[in-house]
This record gives sequence, structure tokens and C-alpha cells, in this order.
Amino acid sequence: MDTTSTQIKKVPTHKGVVVSDVMDKTIVVKVSTLKTHAKYRKQYTSSKRYKVHDEENAYKIGDTVVFQECRPYSKDKRHQVVKQ
Repeated sequence: MDTTSTQIKKVPTHKGVVVSDVMDKTIVVKVSTLKTHAKYRKQYTSSKRYKVHDEENAYKIGDTVVFQECRPYSKDKRHQVVKQ
């Protein structure tokens, strides 16, 4: 095994819909997931909202974006847009 090789960490990505673009260089993205109740086995939709860094203010409400974790940009903002 090569001792000089480095491991590349795979960064988790998420896909969601932009629900707010009011802030400067920040969009709010809603990610919906389908979950199953443990006892009743009924499926339901759960959603979470992320504040995502958008350097060019390019994304508007209704756009579908893919974003990933990154360094903290602010108190709440820890994700950046990868592509649309």
C-alpha cells in the first residue's frame, strides 16, 4: 500500500427546491424526504429547509438545485450550490 496516497472525502449532497431568494447571496432550499412510520407503516413526507450560499444570486424561487456541505459561511449557512 502506498503511504503517500491521500483519501478523498466524499461530501454529502442534497437536492431540493428553492423557496426563498430574498437574502443577498443566500437561498433557502426545501428538501423533502419520504418516510415510513415504524408502527403503522404509513408513508408521509418530511421536509427540512437549508440556507445555501449562492454567490451570483442566480437561483430564483421554484428552481431545483443540488447543493453540498462546505465550510461555514455564517451562523446558519453551511452549504453551497453545486449545480441546477
